[in-house]
Amino acid sequence: QMQLVESGGGLVQPGGSLRLSCAGSIVIFRIYEMAWYRQAPGKQRELVASITTTGHTNYVDSVKERFTISRDNPKNMVFLQMNSLKPEDTAIYYCNRRYNSWNWGQGTQVTVSS
Repeated sequence: QMQLVESGGGLVQPGGSLRLSCAGSIVIFRIYEMAWYRQAPGKQRELVASITTTGHTNYVDSVKERFTISRDNPKNMVFLQMNSLKPEDTAIYYCNRRYNSWNWGQGTQVTVSS
């Protein structure tokens, strides 16, 4: 059964940085457009960033110029570099296929607080 495993979250002060990682078993990421999503308490899950198979990226306006999505196809991993973090970035972060999501992983908690 395919599993997605997200890691790299934690508690960070405003203005700080974190790098999230996503690894998958069984499925080969390189043939899919991949994305990072987040879900804040009491809110719906939202798309944060996506990356096509050829490396073209898209971001929600609220994270542009601060977050960078990337992929390492040989290692079958996807990453999210998050800089200049704000309290409103606090959420559980998930990776998944951009379209026709697989089963969701546990996610990784990101908390931005002083």
